[in-house]
Amino acid sequence: MTPLDYVLLFFAALGAGFIDSIAGGGGLISVPALLAVGLPPQMALGTNKAQSTWGTLTAVIRYHRAGLIRWSDMRWPIALTFLFSLVGTWTVTQISNEWLRAIVPWLLLGIALYTLFSPRMGQREVQARLQPLAFALIFGTAIGFYDGFFGPGTGSFWTIACISLLGLELKRATAYTKVVNLTSNAASLLVFLFAGLIRFDIALV
Repeated sequence: MTPLDYVLLFFAALGAGFIDSIAGGGGLISVPALLAVGLPPQMALGTNKAQSTWGTLTAVIRYHRAGLIRWSDMRWPIALTFLFSLVGTWTVTQISNEWLRAIVPWLLLGIALYTLFSPRMGQREVQARLQPLAFALIFGTAIGFYDGFFGPGTGSFWTIACISLLGLELKRATAYTKVVNLTSNAASLLVFLFAGLIRFDIALV
């Protein structure tokens, strides 16, 4: 790692944090940046969680102060997302870095294309298509696991699901997203921490 690498990573994280705070998808910037400076895939994913957790926490605090989070609705989503993010992260720590090097670029490309062409919705609240508990069971399980296993694009998945299936308008959907995203980040961070897969100097930058 050279001083220039740290400078470039700082600006990559700045851009990723800004995008994450609005709509998610910052991992599409930060993960490739971490891989580009030579971190093994597992270490890149762990270090990304270490930095993104604090950015997501900041966003949650801001949305809470704005009164956009209905905490009474968040108990099941938080519990299920936390559990399955632990499982997803443990799974990725069991996979070899060589195999991850082969699949991560394709995962990044797929998520980038999805984010680029995903629908823009959520101008106003509409009738929910799923009950909150059913929604939490389905998406807390699936997206929680995905965020633990890989991560980039998670915020976009949650936001679009909240808008299209819970009927939330965009600001409340984004607030909901930040809470569950913080949950999965924190769970994932615990596993990477115990596995020793975080570069703290880079995460601090």
